[in-house]
Amino acid sequence: MVTTRTARMLARYNAWANRLVFDAVAALPPGEAAKERKSLFRNMVHTLNHSYVIDRIWRAHLEGREHGYAARNTPDHPPLAELWRAQQEIDAWYIAWSDALSDAKLDETVNFMLIGGNRGVMTRGEILLHVVNHTSYHRGFVADLFYQVPARPPTTDLPVFLREVPAAG
Repeated sequence: MVTTRTARMLARYNAWANRLVFDAVAALPPGEAAKERKSLFRNMVHTLNHSYVIDRIWRAHLEGREHGYAARNTPDHPPLAELWRAQQEIDAWYIAWSDALSDAKLDETVNFMLIGGNRGVMTRGEILLHVVNHTSYHRGFVADLFYQVPARPPTTDLPVFLREVPAAG
């Protein structure tokens, strides 16, 4: 079971790690972030866009509404700065959402339909854990693409977050 304390920490960790990655991608030489590379999502920005789309899909599930997406990513991605503004908005939503929940509310189940058509049921806490794990996984894709630049990706590990932002833990 995910507790309110854990949910709040996870939402803040996710926003913190996203900021580090977006800042690092923005600092790369011009053209590197959107350069086609050997990757499932073609480039760094399109990979970050996938995570953003999934964050929005799960937000809609948590709110009990349709998300409007027919796929797990959009055919194209917005410019990095625009995507970063949108990602900050969804990260702020997850933080505010987690701050407003009780332990009982986190343990409520949510019924949803996955993009592939399968039905699912998870607790709100499990959904948040999935969102954070999913985004961490794909930040790893972006980190791998840094080595193709070549450049060093930022360190976004949870222990680093807990050390640097002690009030969050």
